[in-house]
Amino acid sequence: MGSNAKGRTVLEVGADGVALITIINPPVNSLSFDVLYGLKDSYEEAMRRDDVKAIVVTGAKGKFSGGFDISAFGGLQGGQKAEPKPGYISVEVITNAVEGARKPSVAAIDGLALGGGLEVAMACHARISTPTAQLGLPELQLGLIPGFGGTQRLPRLVGISKALEMMLTSKPVKGEEAHDLGLVDALVSPDELVSTARRWALDILERRRPWVASLHKTDKLEPLGEAREILKFARAQVQKQAPNLKHPLVCIDVVEEGIASGGRAGLWKEAEEFQGLLRADTCKSLVHIFFAQRGTSKVPGITDRGLMPRRVTKVAVIGGGLMGSGITTALILSNYPVILKEVNEKFLQAGIGRVKANLQSRVKKGKMTPEKFEKTFALLKGALDYESFRDVDMVIEAVIEKVSLKQEIFADLEKYCPQHCILVSNTSTIDLNLIGEKTKSHDRIIGAHFFSPAHIMPLLEIVRTNRTSPQVIVDLLEVGKKIKKTPVVVGNCTGFAVNRMFFPYTQAGLLLIERGADVYQIDRAITKFGMPMGPFRLADLVGFGVAIATGLQFIENFPERTYKSMLIPMMQEDGRAGETTKRGFYVYDDKRKAKPDPELKKYIEKSRSISGLSVDAKLAKLPEKEIVEMIFFPVVNEACRVYAEGIAVKAADLDIASVMGMGFPPYRGGIMFWADLVGSKYIYSRLEQWSNIYGEFFKPCAYLAERAAQGAPLSSPLKQSKSRL
Repeated sequence: MGSNAKGRTVLEVGADGVALITIINPPVNSLSFDVLYGLKDSYEEAMRRDDVKAIVVTGAKGKFSGGFDISAFGGLQGGQKAEPKPGYISVEVITNAVEGARKPSVAAIDGLALGGGLEVAMACHARISTPTAQLGLPELQLGLIPGFGGTQRLPRLVGISKALEMMLTSKPVKGEEAHDLGLVDALVSPDELVSTARRWALDILERRRPWVASLHKTDKLEPLGEAREILKFARAQVQKQAPNLKHPLVCIDVVEEGIASGGRAGLWKEAEEFQGLLRADTCKSLVHIFFAQRGTSKVPGITDRGLMPRRVTKVAVIGGGLMGSGITTALILSNYPVILKEVNEKFLQAGIGRVKANLQSRVKKGKMTPEKFEKTFALLKGALDYESFRDVDMVIEAVIEKVSLKQEIFADLEKYCPQHCILVSNTSTIDLNLIGEKTKSHDRIIGAHFFSPAHIMPLLEIVRTNRTSPQVIVDLLEVGKKIKKTPVVVGNCTGFAVNRMFFPYTQAGLLLIERGADVYQIDRAITKFGMPMGPFRLADLVGFGVAIATGLQFIENFPERTYKSMLIPMMQEDGRAGETTKRGFYVYDDKRKAKPDPELKKYIEKSRSISGLSVDAKLAKLPEKEIVEMIFFPVVNEACRVYAEGIAVKAADLDIASVMGMGFPPYRGGIMFWADLVGSKYIYSRLEQWSNIYGEFFKPCAYLAERAAQGAPLSSPLKQSKSRL
């Protein structure tokens, strides 16, 4: 019944004549091909045996099944794995063997029935669930559609609108809602689940309960004309929300095929479309991101030493500004008691007020009960000195980016905090060795670069120096996980990974507009590509003060390849500092809505003359594709340097950093993955060409040149890791 190594099914026949088929493939009983073939074998055995009257399908250890085994996709996409012919699982196994069995079967669902797991359950003749089980079809998150009949059975069980909503949003429903929808037939507690399902299966056999093949159910389907209106509306929504994605539209087409031509025809169309999507770049990109995100917490040479994270029971945060209050919010939301320190009572009350407002906004949105609010807020204490720091396990410094101030704080922390206390800085650009220069505690100094707003943004850059101890890294990885962040461990350099990779993003934009390209056309092309906002709208959001300060760090450290423009400093001198002053590259109304500003022209003309440039007719009429390349290829170039210098251990970590830190579209797989889809040779030749015309800013780095010459992917592992980590 499938190999023991990779999952199997087990069949046991009870005295009542019910065969219990259990899916076993820890941790979530995913459906590997072994499990699916095992399921077919178990069904065939149950059909042959005279002592079997009916069947119950369940999953081991309180989980029905988390769905198809995603790790098999890579092999299927690359053609390394032999796969069954298209439609074999969906038609032969799920439809003919399970749904078409001449003995009734009932799915007993606990924990989760997601993706293929729910598809198996929907092919059974009834479903019994626990109230808290999660049921859903999240395949679209991976650039696919359900491939084992889900596009056909779900609309027949819950109606077209709800089925489309569940598939297009990938959101599961709990057992209780599934029961209201008609997706499950009864709710019972986990300890009564299997016994209830056994009785139910026998009741179907004795015709006391209906024997339903979901694929042929029609009572929940609207008439064709009405159905087409629903589908048309869904298509319009998808095109508005995800204009770059094809697979949601394919999903709607496949649902329509089943409604118009019958379930069986729908199954064949589903199988055929699934094959095409599986091999498309979108699916490859999203599957890559899925695994890359889970891989960031594995750090070679650190997490493979058998070190256990130490308990962090009390945390202190220094600075109650925007970042400090956001970090404090993230910590107390995950039950960490926090001391928030400020320099005076006024600042302290303002910081505590910000944390309170963050929590209240959760209550307003219904994400938190008033009782939970009180309990969470009670975890926060304020302080004006270091007296209460004597028993903290971790301190996070989140003050302004001023070296002397940070040095003074770290010297104080060494005096007041216990020996084991982890000393963390939330700096976004300053070298950590410089911050800890006046201490003897280099082994416990580490960076935790949160992104703003810190209690919402999912990424956490963990910055280690060459002296940070592995134990401290393991400890911070654990805290990161507990506060629900995706941690990426990076080395110590100006800008770390995210800000350093993306400093050319705005600079490339400035280079283009000083030579005649249009600000608003650039932002439009970049948002069309899939970024949440273009470089100029982003500069307005961040604020020109921050943009200038970080820009200076890069000019100082990488003078040969930074683009120096006076445009932003000139605008700031004139009282335009971005969104906060309601004027930047855009003008803003009271609702923070951005509108193009005709006055911008005069500033651009002035900075153009300071730079001694004139309008380049070719750049003034750039097509969208070239705008995207001229903005992003310099980012790829810098990402290559970050990788080659060993600032990041894996190219996939840079992909996650770009997606979660900068909003790079996940369906393009992250910055390095996307670059490999474009091709290193092409990127190199374009950069080389531009650097000859426009100067050093575009000059391809040695690593990119070398990979292009070999025709090798940029993200393949480095031969020697001269890792700075």
